[in-house]
Amino acid sequence: DLSDRGLKRAGMDYVERAALERHASFEAFETWRAGTGARMVLFSTKATQSYVGFEFRSDDVLLFGRESAGVPESVHQRAEARLIVPMRPGLRSINLAMTVAMVTGEALRQTGFLPDAHAVEDEKHGIA
Repeated sequence: DLSDRGLKRAGMDYVERAALERHASFEAFETWRAGTGARMVLFSTKATQSYVGFEFRSDDVLLFGRESAGVPESVHQRAEARLIVPMRPGLRSINLAMTVAMVTGEALRQTGFLPDAHAVEDEKHGIA
């Protein structure tokens, strides 16, 4: 639910810190993306490259499709990278929320947007 109410509920106290950009259409999004030079990184069960070995950039746009239908083939064709969360053979893919959490955490870690856990603890205890 991308309504203001839905985002506020899902984002809890953090939604004010998020940079949210709404686009009227996929074409409007593509125009915006072209202007920024951002790379579209698509996550799909149809992909073959694992997100684990992928090198994320701070300007990447991470795109996740619907659990039930994914994204249209035209979107697949426009993505600069198509990644998958690897699963053991015979298992279904994990749900979208878990995929987003895992992948976003890795992207943030790689790009330096996650604070060092020791620095957070030191700051909490007044250690410089």
